[in-house]
Amino acid sequence: MLNIRVQKTSNPKAKPAAGKLGFGQYFSDHMFVVDYLPEQGWVDPRIVPYGPLSLDPAASVLHYGQAMFEGMKAFCGVDQKMRLFRPDFHCGRLARGAPRICMPPVPQEIMMQGIEALIRVDQDWSPQAVGSSLYLRPTLIGTEAFLGVRASQKYVFFIIMSPVDSYYAEGVSPVRIHVEDKLIRAAPGGLGDVKAGANYAASILASTEAKKSGFAQVLWLDAVERKYIEEVGTMNVFFALGEKIKPTIVTPPLAGTILDGATRSSTIQVLRDLGYTVEERKLSMDEVVAHHQKGTLREAFGTGTAAVISPVGELHFKGEKITINGFKPGDLAQKLYEEITSIQYGKKSDRFGWTKEVALD
Repeated sequence: MLNIRVQKTSNPKAKPAAGKLGFGQYFSDHMFVVDYLPEQGWVDPRIVPYGPLSLDPAASVLHYGQAMFEGMKAFCGVDQKMRLFRPDFHCGRLARGAPRICMPPVPQEIMMQGIEALIRVDQDWSPQAVGSSLYLRPTLIGTEAFLGVRASQKYVFFIIMSPVDSYYAEGVSPVRIHVEDKLIRAAPGGLGDVKAGANYAASILASTEAKKSGFAQVLWLDAVERKYIEEVGTMNVFFALGEKIKPTIVTPPLAGTILDGATRSSTIQVLRDLGYTVEERKLSMDEVVAHHQKGTLREAFGTGTAAVISPVGELHFKGEKITINGFKPGDLAQKLYEEITSIQYGKKSDRFGWTKEVALD
């Protein structure tokens, strides 16, 4: 076990009202912090009052973008037990991604014990309503001060928490999406499969322009041929094609340019468990258009930590409007949302072993 020292705040914040949390707007009283030093490794794990980090203006994260993070949730279940959803997946993804930008992997035991200790200290920040949760943001940054293009030798890993409402205040709702065929998010050999801050910086312009035009997000195409579907906004994406009763589900493959999402992985497992055929393969917009014209484009939806399942009701591609399922949430999207959230909140038994109960004091 880690020897985590705890310094509690002397000035606790007022809790925000339930139902008005939004997403990522409020932060709990404390944060977990641990340092990485050359020749010593990870040192001084601690929980301290939430507040500014002390960074030298020459810190590598500010100049060379050595930053990556995870996004995960803890849920207060219907039985009042606190559960983390797929924590091993998130710990493993952070550890696998760090070497790509020359950062030391955070050992799983440090990340897991830090998360659990922080939840115990700030457990009264956990929303109680089904649909709400504690969003956790584990983050790794380079902190050494220098001006020369190389990897930092010093790092800080920290975890902050934010109570969040349900992504859908009034039920699962479809969204309008612009298909982006000019700007790109990630190229082969780049950082597309790493949860690095740079990935999100590359996506902001297109999403900002899309929202100005009334779209919720963009559908990203591949960087080489600008024809194959990759992600929708910051989510993985699925299409239900073919037969009406049990269509084939197609999602882009993990080929180095898209993120291996925890909800993506969970969705594939649930679909196969329900007897659906899932194909992880290239899918072009031309194929999607052809299915739409034949009447066999049944559903489309994004998957991610924030929304879980986000139905796509409309695609706008090269001036054409593609309406999906009459701009209504599909039965499959609704079923997937209910299956996954029922496990997250302890309404159903966790037959996949995805959740980890956090022992509270």
